[in-house]
Amino acid sequence: MTDLLQRGVRKLQTFEPFREVNNTFPKTAEILAWKQQGKPVFGWLCTYIPEEIIHAAGALPVRITGYSQEMELEDGNAYLYIDNCSFSRSCLQLGLRGGYDYLDGFIAGSTCDGARRLFDLWCTYVKVPFSHILTVPRKMTERAHELYYHQIQEFKERFEKFLGFQIKDEALRHSIEVVNRSRELLKSLYEWRKLDNPPIFGAEVLEVLNASFRMPKERFNECLSNLLQELSTADVRHTGRSRLMIVGSVMNNHEFIRAIEEQGGLVVADELCTSTRYWSDPVVLGDDEDPVKALARRYLNNFPCARMYPSDERFNRIIALARDFRVEGVISEIIRYCVPYAHDLPLLTSRLKEEEIPTLALDVEYGTSGSGQIQTRVQAFLEMLEAKRK
Repeated sequence: MTDLLQRGVRKLQTFEPFREVNNTFPKTAEILAWKQQGKPVFGWLCTYIPEEIIHAAGALPVRITGYSQEMELEDGNAYLYIDNCSFSRSCLQLGLRGGYDYLDGFIAGSTCDGARRLFDLWCTYVKVPFSHILTVPRKMTERAHELYYHQIQEFKERFEKFLGFQIKDEALRHSIEVVNRSRELLKSLYEWRKLDNPPIFGAEVLEVLNASFRMPKERFNECLSNLLQELSTADVRHTGRSRLMIVGSVMNNHEFIRAIEEQGGLVVADELCTSTRYWSDPVVLGDDEDPVKALARRYLNNFPCARMYPSDERFNRIIALARDFRVEGVISEIIRYCVPYAHDLPLLTSRLKEEEIPTLALDVEYGTSGSGQIQTRVQAFLEMLEAKRK
């Protein structure tokens, strides 16, 4: 299986730009070249932040993530309690050690305790010229939409004041088109995963997604279009022992998925804030509509995070994905102390059980690549799925 993975990677020539961006992050050539041209770079944390506003200002939006693998987090642990998730501690460590020293600003959402504390400490110890945090409602009621619209409008106004110019509606509309194009292309990429024998592995898809956070959107769209064109003619088709979906906490290390696929699991779908929940819903903008209102509607109504209430909308979407991609088993990876997903898992497991879809729950640290213990449990899970099929 390992040889098959390696052959698949080599045959996709248009995949290399994504890998190069990820291998050099956070000091990628794309970001540094942008900065050398005198153009601003702003970091954003959490999928509830409308990156279209950053893009419309002529700035580069870069998603804040931690190290690409599991690391010792001496600095992060010194400033954040150990019962804060290792994602927030890893992000802080990378910031404290100068990984993001090119940022002109940092925008976050008050979506969980880890994100909130990370924002506070970033502003105090990492320091950036501009910082802003949005209050994100936990519901999708009419009042919640009104609140969120005003939150985004307030962010836009503070951002404009910092930049010294107004972001025109025309620029916002153009940015919505560009980012919607990314979403459309990513949806097309996922369509290939519905095949019995997809031409791309789940680990490779996560690499594409990681690159989408780390390069100009126009350049990303061009690279992804090239990849999709190559996939349409590629003679590589992958098989696996069972079709799997990954759900749970934030994840950026593609080696975690690769470890599953090396054992024969075919990861064909995912529900993560760094995957489907990031790109799933486009911004729907009417001809005469206020683009800020359209952004507020899209970002609050998007594929929900586990923090959102009630949970039924998220569960229904996960089950719809499982049916659409013909998923046989679900692997839940939850970072230790990630409270929203830990509390959510028993309810999700129950709903999946009603669909006769087994779940494997893995308690991990951010950046893990799949330890021996995890591999053993995945192997047993795959054997169970095979026995169930018989």
